[in-house]
Formats: sequence, structure tokens, C-alpha cells
Amino acid sequence: MINKVKLLILVTLIFVLNIDLNANANIKILYKINNEIITNIDVENEIKYLIALNNQLEKLDKKKIKKIAQLSIIKEKIKKNELINYFVLDQKNPILKDIVKDFYIKLGMQNEEEFEKYLNNYNLSIKQLKKKIEIETTWNQFVIDKYKGQINIDIERLKKIVNNNQKSQKNKKYLLSEIIFEKKANESFENLIKKIKNSISEIGFKNTANTYSLADSSKFGGDIGWIEEINLSKKISKDVKALSIGEITKPIQIGKYFLILKLENIKEEKVTINKNEMLKKLVQSEQNRQLNQYSNILFNKVKINTYIDEL
Repeated sequence: MINKVKLLILVTLIFVLNIDLNANANIKILYKINNEIITNIDVENEIKYLIALNNQLEKLDKKKIKKIAQLSIIKEKIKKNELINYFVLDQKNPILKDIVKDFYIKLGMQNEEEFEKYLNNYNLSIKQLKKKIEIETTWNQFVIDKYKGQINIDIERLKKIVNNNQKSQKNKKYLLSEIIFEKKANESFENLIKKIKNSISEIGFKNTANTYSLADSSKFGGDIGWIEEINLSKKISKDVKALSIGEITKPIQIGKYFLILKLENIKEEKVTINKNEMLKKLVQSEQNRQLNQYSNILFNKVKINTYIDEL
């Protein structure tokens, strides 16, 4: 009976996608996520997508890349299945264009046309990328809608930080990469840290972020860009300041999660402080930190109620 169901799904897939049977005789259904399927072709395309965004992944062996791609696409399908209950995913959100721009600038490109040619080298398209981005941006909006009433920002504390700064000063910025992870109930924290540190030694920080990090930045090898010193909490700032370029922090506990940061570079520039703008940045940074935690909480809740079948 199970084999008949698999065959029926495959036949439907072939007709819907207009797949050439002879050219795709090796299509295999790997997972069923509620009413959606994931095939080996989906995983292969996800590998192309991840490598296009982070070339460091090519240094990993094929089994590890495949595992990362499988987890990535499963996570995306789980989010999508939840989102379609509340949103219409039609790629009409104007923010998509801005996010695509952020992608190609991060990859060192000048415009969308150049980026499209780059993606074509991987048999990918801007349209495919926008579908993925839309799921992530809509998920972020979903998290905001669900938890905005629970975000607690100590404005007075942030105002004190702003008021303690001079009108003109040297502003330090840190280029950082991150790995965010959690310890499972039946897992030894010492063994988990040892596993992550061994992975960093063997395959590098970026590929370890791809493998272990729960943050969306994992697709970029954990890269979170340049962060102003003023936007770091006291706890994190102290650990980052102690690093030399290329070093990593010890695990920093943030709620139920743990954070490891790598210092990629430092720069210092003289700036004139606009206190209103600084306060806005601090509020936004704290809001994003809390929303990232709530995003992981919400995803775990949704995942528990999602039917996942490995075929």
C-alpha cells in the first residue's frame, strides 16, 4: 500500500511539473512534510542554492553537504506549511527586492542582472530565490505578530548607554560570525561543545555554522556582518573585546540557547553621535535579539505538530 501511495505521488509530480520520465528516472521521494513531498531533486537544488550563497560549503564532503541541505529544506517546508494557514505567498512583498540586493552585495556583485547570471551558473534563478526569501521574511513577520506583546525592552537602560557617550568619539565595529545552538535534554553539554569545537578545527567556523547553527545566518556560514560595539550587550562585548582576530568566544548562554562568536575583523572610525539615531539602533538590535529567540521557540512548537515522514 505504501509503495502504491509513493507511485501515485510520483505520477502526480511528473504531470504537475512536466518532468521527462526518461531524463528523471532516478527521482526518489525522501520525505513527506504534511501534504508536501521532498525529493532527491529538491535536495540537489538546495545544495546548489546553499553553495551559491556560501562557496565555503564546497570544501565539505558530499554527505555533510547533503545533510545540511536536507535539514535546510525540511525547515523551510515546515515554515511554509504553517504560513499558508495565515498568509498568501505571492512574491508581491516590496521588501523582497531589497533583500535580493543585500544578497548580491554580500557576494560582491553590483546589480541584479549580474547576480542572475551568477545564479544561472548553478541552474538557479532569481524567481526561485525570491520564493525562499519570501518564506523567511513572512516567517519573521509571523513571529513579530505572535510575540510583539512579549518583547520587553528596558528603554531607560538604553538611554543611559546613549547619554554616557560623547558627541564625537571613535566607534569600534566588529566583523562577526555566529553559531547559535541548544542542548537537548538527553545530551551532555561538555560532549556537545567538544563536538562543535572539533568541527571548527576540522572544517572551519563557517562550515560548522552551516552544520550546527540554528540561526538564519547559518546559510552564510554564520556571517552577521559589521556590528557596532555600542550594539553589543555588556556580556557579549566583554568576550568580544578579549578576542584577537580569528579567535572565538567561549559559549555564551542566552536564555535556553548558546552562542559562539568568531571575530573576523575590527575597524575604528571617528563618528559624530546622533543620540536619537543611536537609541533607535539600540532598540532595534535588542528587539531583533529577542525576536530571534522567539523564532526558535515558535519553530520548535510548529515542528512538534508537523507530520514528518522519512520515506
